[in-house]
Amino acid sequence: MRLSNATLGDVPASIRVPGYDRSTLTPGIVHIGLGNFHRAHQSWYLHRLMDQGLCHDWAIVGAGVRPNDAAQREKLLAQDCLTTLIELDPTGSSAEIVGSMIDYLPVEDGNGALIRQMADPAIRIVALTVTEGGYYVDPATGGFDADHADIKADAADPTRPRTAFGAMVAALKQRRDAGTRPFTAQSCDNLQGNGAILRQTVVSLARLSDPILADWIDGNCTFPNSMVDCIVPATGPKELALARALGIDDAVPVTHENFRQWVIEDDFCAGRPDWNKAGAVFSDRVHDYETMKIRMLNAGHQVIANPGEILSVETISACMEHPLIGAFFRKIERDEIAPHVKPVPDMTPEAYVDLIDRRFSNPAIVDTTRRVAFDGSSRHSGFILPIIRDALAAGTSIEGLALVEALWARMCEGTREDGSAIAANDPFWDDLVVAAKAARDRPRTWLEQKRFYGDLASDPRFADAFDRWLTAVWADGAEAALAAFLGDGTRPA
Repeated sequence: MRLSNATLGDVPASIRVPGYDRSTLTPGIVHIGLGNFHRAHQSWYLHRLMDQGLCHDWAIVGAGVRPNDAAQREKLLAQDCLTTLIELDPTGSSAEIVGSMIDYLPVEDGNGALIRQMADPAIRIVALTVTEGGYYVDPATGGFDADHADIKADAADPTRPRTAFGAMVAALKQRRDAGTRPFTAQSCDNLQGNGAILRQTVVSLARLSDPILADWIDGNCTFPNSMVDCIVPATGPKELALARALGIDDAVPVTHENFRQWVIEDDFCAGRPDWNKAGAVFSDRVHDYETMKIRMLNAGHQVIANPGEILSVETISACMEHPLIGAFFRKIERDEIAPHVKPVPDMTPEAYVDLIDRRFSNPAIVDTTRRVAFDGSSRHSGFILPIIRDALAAGTSIEGLALVEALWARMCEGTREDGSAIAANDPFWDDLVVAAKAARDRPRTWLEQKRFYGDLASDPRFADAFDRWLTAVWADGAEAALAAFLGDGTRPA
């Protein structure tokens, strides 16, 4: 059965379908970045509100600014923007059809359609999932990267922007000039202070071409911080087959774990859906939730993905089953990460380690090591290095975290220990490979990449530990280094 509005009545009874009339929905949100995570997370929360008879004027209009977004658009429009969500759990699976998205804008040079849609007063929220590395942030300083070619192009011609942020600036200019209230700009990416980072990017970009507009945006738009969480693998042949086995021909189904969390700062200048009625949490402690999740779950992913790639372990659950990688994860989390994380309501850092352990170990979720290791330059800069800095300041152990960085450097050399090649997996891959090869003979070459490490290369505690561990990884292999760390926790054998 080909998925569409016309065939919803033919969906097997075991699959939940929208209980609302999709033809009555009107748009209130533009969401840029219609990947799997958004469709399993933010889209689902709104869908469940709509099932309660709420928020029918908040439907999502999808958008993208990259050329490959056009293919995703074609697939989704062909099935009326419906998505099959398949929940995978060791105890069994379930599925439902999500219908909160009603359109997908054309992907075009200059982003005219996107700008027009965001300028429409009916749009009250513009949300984004564009990955951690998509916000034009200098990883060494955390400041705005005004030297990026895309940013320079948008500043030179703000009427035909290349970036999502340039399109937001152009739309906000139209709204200001028309006397229309601004929209809320909402990041849904895994970034500490994601709303503040989005504000920095949008306002800084506007300031390059129109300082008065930048001040208006800064003073009138809101940029709520939020924490998002759900493990959502990429879609491939296996996921397509799962949907077909359920009786549904869906070109872009999404699999996900039996867990979701969304904690949001309640700061919306133009109204918002009552996401809390679908299980989200509005809180003034978003930063604490973010810190726990980013430092423990997202950093934990990097702890296991890099040795997994080196040792040819293909999935995250298999990494957790590996006697050394799984033990490495647990020791790092408990001894070197948890001490720098505050508890949040109903969850201590220690209990969160156990929760992540169970989630990562779920064999029904086929989350590839390669996917998790992608864009390490952003993920190590955003997830691991802040912990190292805090640990150095507090005088606590950084030995395991130094080994984590050494394993990333070893992975970026571009080969696994079985001799197979690791395909390019980072926006800075070519530079990383050059540095990793040089670091084999002189480890500190890796730390001298100031765009990632800043002044950490000059800290003797961290630099000396990194030097020892990378030397050991190259001399004796990743497993021997992991075993040495797990043995006494301080030095290579």
